[in-house]
Order: sequence, then C-alpha cells, then structure tokens
Amino acid sequence: MKYVLGIDVGGTSIKAGIFTLEGQLKAVRTIPTSDLTSPQAFAEVTDGLTNLVSSVDGAITDVEAVGLDIPGPVDANGNVGFLPNIKLDPDGLKNALKETFFQARLAFVNDANAAALGEMWMGGAKGVKNFIMITLGTGVGGGVVLNGQLVAGANGAGGELGHLTMNYEETRTCGCGRHGCLEQYASASGIVTLYKEACEKAGKEPCALSGRSDSYSVFKAMAAGDECARTAISQMLEYLARAMAQLSCAVDPEAFVIGGGVVGSFDVFKDELTERFQAHCLPICRNTKIVPADLGNQAGMYGAALCALSAEEE
Repeated sequence: MKYVLGIDVGGTSIKAGIFTLEGQLKAVRTIPTSDLTSPQAFAEVTDGLTNLVSSVDGAITDVEAVGLDIPGPVDANGNVGFLPNIKLDPDGLKNALKETFFQARLAFVNDANAAALGEMWMGGAKGVKNFIMITLGTGVGGGVVLNGQLVAGANGAGGELGHLTMNYEETRTCGCGRHGCLEQYASASGIVTLYKEACEKAGKEPCALSGRSDSYSVFKAMAAGDECARTAISQMLEYLARAMAQLSCAVDPEAFVIGGGVVGSFDVFKDELTERFQAHCLPICRNTKIVPADLGNQAGMYGAALCALSAEEE
C-alpha cells in the first residue's frame, strides 16, 4: 500500500499522520522536538516518522509524498518566508527528509492554509468550492479557497488574515511588527489581553488563568456571569465580524469555516458572531454560512498531506 505523510510543525513538537492516498488516516504520532535547526533535531524528526511508517507495516519506499505545514508564509514554489513564532531551518529539514524519504515528493505549506485544505478534503468544507478558513488559536491564521484552489499569493502571504489592521489607534506591537492586527484581539492570547484590560478598567480581579493564552477560562468565566469576560468576548467578536465583513466584499465566500483552539467555544459565540457579521456585511452577503471546522487539530496534517499529493514531481 502507498502512503502520504502529513506533518504539522510546531515549536516544541510536531504532529504527524500517515494517510492512504485516498485520505484515510491510519496512524498519528507526536514527536517532541527542540529547535529545528540542527542535524540532531532533524534526526529526531526523521526517526519518529520512520517509526510512524513502521507502525502501519509500511516501508520507506511506500511513502509517495511528504507534506509539512509551518507557521509562516509559503509561496507557490514552496519557499518559506518569515517565521515569527518558531526556530526552523527549512532547508536543513527539507534535506533531511529528502535523504530519508528519497522516493517521495516534498511540499511545504502555511499551517492555516493547510487547515483550509484539510477541511476542504475531509472536513467541514468538503464539497465547498469557495470559502475562507479562519483559525483562532495562539495566533490568527487563515486560508482562502476559490474555485477549489488555495490562494497563496505572490509571496505566500495570501490568507494572512490575522494581520488585517483592525485598530489604527493600537499602541501595542503585533508579532509581525505592526500595530492593531486582528490577531491582537481574536487570538486566544488576544482574548486574555482584552479580558485583563476589562478587569483593570472595572477594578475587578481576573479569574484564575493558566497562561497568557487561556481563553477557555475566559469563556468559562463569561458563562458564570463574569461581565468583564462578556465585554472581552464581545470586543473580540466585533473585530472578527468586521474583518469577515470586509473579506466578504473581496471574496464573497459560500462559507466561513472557523477553526483553531478557540473553536471549542464555537457554540457559545456563534450567534453573536453571526449577528455582528450581518450588521457589517453587504446585505447580499448576510446569508453566508459560518460553520465550525470538523477536523480539529488534525486539519493541518490532512491539508499538508493533500498539498504533498498535489505537488508536482521535481
């Protein structure tokens, strides 16, 4: 049997899935990593992937393609742009993978774009040809799919929705070096920041938070009647709805697919997000669907695998 590997590259680990060529996920493995900049780190990855292939009784030569998603822009030729949240030597990792999977074609794709491809292939956007994926996690990413094709752009920055400027008065600096990006308000860490600001303004103590990205606790506090949490969530949804309304003018998608860690609270905020989107968008776009992603944190693996299968032989 022939296989394809889909690899979701993170800062401290990678999640890898081995798929049939038809998209059936056979096995998953998490491989802890250090900074992906040294031969030792590359070996940890290739060893883990080799073990993953062996776990389904496969051989190296059974792997036809290897796809990786990474948190940064990737252009149509697979060239990696800036990497604000991870230490990675793309060329070094690419060479290590080519040496191990010498018969396989290799493809890099942006992580949010990969999630969009995964949802189109086997998830919540299956059968949808025109949609926008928005991932709300530690950051805010996105993927734009038109006529079934991913829009990468000239520099690989197509779909960098988290860096739409939403607030020109913002003084805090975004990770991209600019100010007032959607990511600063609609990401998990952005929600926590808005919540702390609301608490400070109201003179109230925030609920217990496990970290700077613990948006789950903010949603839980809102459910328990915390008005500061309600204020923060409403602010987040307002920025997100405005961004979606602007995007609908440019793309007019059939659907917005919401993914990322924050989607765990989708049922809590769906109605308010829909209401705010409809208040800002063109009247003709008011019936645009807003749906949750189906594949959860595996969407990137699926999309990376699909991207690799679609890559041309070198």
